[in-house]
Amino acid sequence: MTTTDIVFETPRRVVAAALVGAAVGVLGGLIGLGGAEFRLPLLIGLFGFAALHAVILNKAMSLIVVTSALVFRLGAVPAAEVAAHWPTMGNLLAGSLVGAWLGAGWATRLGNRRLYQVISLLLLAIAAVLLFAHGLRSSAAVLQGPAQLLAGLVAGFVIGVVAAVMGVAGGELLIPTLILLYGVDIKLAGSLSVAISLPTMAVGFVRFSRDRAFEVLRHNGRFVLAMAVGSILGTAIGGQLLGIVSSAVLLPVLAGILVVSSVKVWRHK
Repeated sequence: MTTTDIVFETPRRVVAAALVGAAVGVLGGLIGLGGAEFRLPLLIGLFGFAALHAVILNKAMSLIVVTSALVFRLGAVPAAEVAAHWPTMGNLLAGSLVGAWLGAGWATRLGNRRLYQVISLLLLAIAAVLLFAHGLRSSAAVLQGPAQLLAGLVAGFVIGVVAAVMGVAGGELLIPTLILLYGVDIKLAGSLSVAISLPTMAVGFVRFSRDRAFEVLRHNGRFVLAMAVGSILGTAIGGQLLGIVSSAVLLPVLAGILVVSSVKVWRHK
């Protein structure tokens, strides 16, 4: 992949990025996520970025959106409450940081065609998670002791790989894991997910910075900022609309969008 593959920003594309980011943010806000899983297919299909460039751009925007989400959530879930669960965060981070580093390395070595296929399959997996794992409520942890520790390492590793390969925060996988594996309350799980996502994404971002494709950020800085700001505003709006649209209707529709996006990404050349 060379710098000639980079799609340069124009004023019209920057405005479009902000509008698309806002629309994606609304979708993400409606389900309590940042929307990066919806943003990635659009970076590829609508804006014409090559697979790895789209992943890197998505990663940069996800970092901005998740950082803002952490600040916004401090009012609802105090930092002290989040910090009190440091063993849980440490368990998942021990796996996710390694997964993020290795996943980013694998992504940079895959050809565009193979990366499109991997992204397509992961979009399908996230669609399944939206349908079957979203809306879980906390109960007793399914595992305890060493079994929980081992499962946390494995789950963290897988989540780190997915987050790196797709440039997402991984909340769609982290939140169900925190609820099922550790019995964490859904509200707290959202904040813990954000706290775990930040260092995980940062590690993947550092690994991507060693690849020449990282230059896409230098040529598209305003594009990234515009789409990230649009995503933040859209997420805030989507959060306010929670409860207006029934989950029974919303989740199948959003899962369907991911399935269609998966097919389009698979066919993308």
